[in-house]
Amino acid sequence: MTVIAAISCALLFFILCETSVLVLPKSTDLLLSDSNVTDIERALAAPLDSVGIPKARRKRYISQSDMIAILDYHNQVRGKVFPPASNMEYMVWDETLAKSAEAWAATCIWDHGPSYLLRFLGQNLSVRTGRYRSVLQLVKPWYDEVKDYAFPYPQDCSPRCPMRCYGPMCTHYTQMVWATSNRIGCAIHTCHNMNVWGSVWRRAVYLVCNYAPK
Repeated sequence: MTVIAAISCALLFFILCETSVLVLPKSTDLLLSDSNVTDIERALAAPLDSVGIPKARRKRYISQSDMIAILDYHNQVRGKVFPPASNMEYMVWDETLAKSAEAWAATCIWDHGPSYLLRFLGQNLSVRTGRYRSVLQLVKPWYDEVKDYAFPYPQDCSPRCPMRCYGPMCTHYTQMVWATSNRIGCAIHTCHNMNVWGSVWRRAVYLVCNYAPK
């Protein structure tokens, strides 16, 4: 990591902690084509037990109202992209993606995963402490990165190079508006003790959203 990147990450961590909301400083990349659909479905078909979550402990992974709020917000954001994307697709909810998000959220690990799915899916993460009035309080920080995205010069902040980017982040935003990502599934989990960058957060509200192209 360069000095500039380290400073940027430190500054971002400070700002987000001040607002009690934190997003992971990268989103996973989508390196897919239609020919990978079979592999995606096969990976998603893996049992949730593979990440060590007992069935008896599973609850509904997201409320109907939160699901609608997240989906509507994504489509609003996608409709505001400028310049308009000629191939922008309408995003729909995917229960299989939501179940995979639930499996990862229940681990309370502040990192992207599981690794076998990240080959096929995009993923955004957000966490906060304390009560919140709307799930969008965890989602809007992703959109706020739009101010740092300069089309058509995304090379400094591209969803295809999250590990090599530097300066301001915008990969959460670009994941939200990735034109061919037309499926989303999210889950919310309350983690009683969650390690977030070396600090233990009590009763952390953890949001995981998984994305896929058709």
